[in-house]
Amino acid sequence: MLLTIVAAVVVLGAVIFVHELGHFLVAKATGVGVVRFSIGFGPATPLRFRRGETEYVVAWIPLGGYVMMASEEEAPALEGQAPERPYPPEQLFERKPLWARILVIAAGVIMNIVFAWVLYVGTAAGYGTQQDPTTTVAAVDSALLPDGARELARLSYPLNLARINGDTVRWWNDVQAAIANPTTSRLTMEFAGRTSGVVLSVPGTRMDARARLYLALKPAWAPRLGYVAPGRPAAAAGLKSGDLVLTVGSDSLRYWHELVRVIEAHPGDTLRLAVARGDSILNVSLVPSADQDTDLVAGGRRTVGKIGVGPQPDVRHVRYGFLGSIREANRQTLGAAGAVLFIVKGLLVGQISPRELGGPILIGQLSGQQARLGLESFLAFVALFSVNLAVLNLLPIPVLDGGRLLFLFAEAVRGRPLSVGVRTRLSQVGVAILLAIMALALANDLLRLFGR
Repeated sequence: MLLTIVAAVVVLGAVIFVHELGHFLVAKATGVGVVRFSIGFGPATPLRFRRGETEYVVAWIPLGGYVMMASEEEAPALEGQAPERPYPPEQLFERKPLWARILVIAAGVIMNIVFAWVLYVGTAAGYGTQQDPTTTVAAVDSALLPDGARELARLSYPLNLARINGDTVRWWNDVQAAIANPTTSRLTMEFAGRTSGVVLSVPGTRMDARARLYLALKPAWAPRLGYVAPGRPAAAAGLKSGDLVLTVGSDSLRYWHELVRVIEAHPGDTLRLAVARGDSILNVSLVPSADQDTDLVAGGRRTVGKIGVGPQPDVRHVRYGFLGSIREANRQTLGAAGAVLFIVKGLLVGQISPRELGGPILIGQLSGQQARLGLESFLAFVALFSVNLAVLNLLPIPVLDGGRLLFLFAEAVRGRPLSVGVRTRLSQVGVAILLAIMALALANDLLRLFGR
């Protein structure tokens, strides 16, 4: 518990501090007066001091932070009291050129991205990166295969995937990268033991079809548990990361996808698992929850069983030099941003349930889990969370950086700013939306915590 609390404080504190530091430094550099630099919202804790014109504060509600700048307008509700003394006109935020104001607002997001990139460079240089050495396709889900890839359903598996478009496949990461490459018009897959390759006529511009193709390929992962979600059926039954599931009922398991198939087919049913943990064999009973999931074949939604686990592939560490670390950091930063955007899109169009949203409790639990896995995993989680904060702050919701930038872009198009009244009303709507999202996330946290 203590490790979880400390890890959560470090993650939230570091990422929020870096974000607000971006706003602070650029505001100072452009001559904007800074009234208050706060980590957290609400009343200040005893951890506060003043240096020069700026008050530095740690507040009681650790769900964000703010840099309160000298302004002609009334301070937003989340930013506490107005400044105690007037500031000269040249230090007021509104009196600065438009480009300077855009830089000040965008600086927080930029700092979060740079911070994550630096962490990814450091972990790549210091630890290398994790690569999945699996190159064997254990099976193919023929129902998921897009048009142009049906030939894969006619092969007998397992098969070792040797090359894609002439490039050697050394890791499962290579499979993912090749399929995700939007510049290729088709994919030629060569399997060991076969004299001819299989040509898949799926253009890279059809990202939905490429995604279905990737999901249809089932890597030869053992049915070993990696991530075990707090409060979900697997955790409630006592299953732990590293457990190897041998059987479900009378069915023996060889691969991870077989476990997933059985679990998804039995929502609400009692399943009995035989699990290897170290030198012991455990018998565990659990009931998969009935969750709504996207039906990638028929469209719409379907009810499937879920127990809240992820796989644990036998990953290997690959070391990088200086330039290699930079390339790997670029890849991971872009990949993390893309993943966050994918989740946001899924939430907006209904492909991902709002129940998957997490709040401060889940962040704390994940922080503790990553800290227990070691410094490398913890730093990677901090980097991912920093990218997550950056992308979410760019959402066009007033009071977030994205909404404030939208106001400034509107000013650039109109030639004059939106009225104070319009901005105030939109900001009030933004606060309401933000509070609703936070309440939903916290409710989800509590439901997970109490396993309901």
